[in-house]
Amino acid sequence: MKTERVYSPPTTQQQRRQLFETWKKTGNVSQACLKARVSRQTFYNWKPRFEKEGYEGLKEPRSHARKDPGRIGIEVEEKIIKIRRENPKWGKRRIADELAKANGWVPLASAKTVKRVLKDAGLWPEAEEGVKKKVFSQ
Repeated sequence: MKTERVYSPPTTQQQRRQLFETWKKTGNVSQACLKARVSRQTFYNWKPRFEKEGYEGLKEPRSHARKDPGRIGIEVEEKIIKIRRENPKWGKRRIADELAKANGWVPLASAKTVKRVLKDAGLWPEAEEGVKKKVFSQ
């Protein structure tokens, strides 16, 4: 038998405040959850922050998203820039391969990442407007 999950929108600041005010008055978690219309799990998720920061900590939920997803280390970026300056004719794939070769063939950055680093450093040529690539047909 398959059970359906019920969507519950994120709690509001007022709900969280009411939850902990009721809990403080009554000492009863179940009653506080009923009054604020939240689950017991929500109470226990917010409780450590309430105990640490008080009502001020209940204002905004914190994001769990990574702040810099997929970024490589600054050392690798510096190596990419150094290789490009020493070999200005090398492309992104060659630089990525040379990094991997120096690292025992363990890739440190993809070709796409190499291009992004070089663009950020101003070392990647911008595409000329109006110039189209040749398409070979069979």
